[in-house]
Amino acid sequence: MDVTPTRSVVLELKDERRAMHEGYVFLDEKCLLLAGEMLRELAHYAALQRGVMAAWGIAVAALQAAIMRHGLDGLQVYPPLDLGHADVRRTPRSLMGVRLQEAALAALARPAPPAVDCSPEAEACRRAFVHLVELTVPFASAAGNLERLSLEYRRAVRRARALSDVLLPELDRDVYEIETRLEELEQEDAISMRRGR
Repeated sequence: MDVTPTRSVVLELKDERRAMHEGYVFLDEKCLLLAGEMLRELAHYAALQRGVMAAWGIAVAALQAAIMRHGLDGLQVYPPLDLGHADVRRTPRSLMGVRLQEAALAALARPAPPAVDCSPEAEACRRAFVHLVELTVPFASAAGNLERLSLEYRRAVRRARALSDVLLPELDRDVYEIETRLEELEQEDAISMRRGR
């Protein structure tokens, strides 16, 4: 070290070590909180995924029935709902500085123009796909929350490891070296004072 060994330097390094240890404890607690939130969000995501997959199955079955009734060409010209005025409502929240959000589709769609060859199969297909779109919004929101939580968790773990594996051991070594050097200087002073008598 290029530091003059004094008791004040040792005290400063010990204060710095104490602050770093507090930072490590904070990061460790942050990792636990983030992991707990990730588990909750993952359970929410899995429930939403089951709902989306069930709605997907219903939509595919409705699409097959509509194609059987109208043919692919007839279904392609069937008037869709106007989703131009659909609105995604977001409710933001924060956990340990990580921005999370809940989202839902509101004011979904304007009614579709009347079809020339209206059928219950085509209407059921339209409703099934509208419902599927409604379910994908909170599903996408949960996926985004998981991604942000995972990124922040990895970042916090990396910082905690850097503190515990690199910075704190370096400070411990520096304190040990300075204290050892101070003891040597004190011994040299004691020996020189004895010889001086």
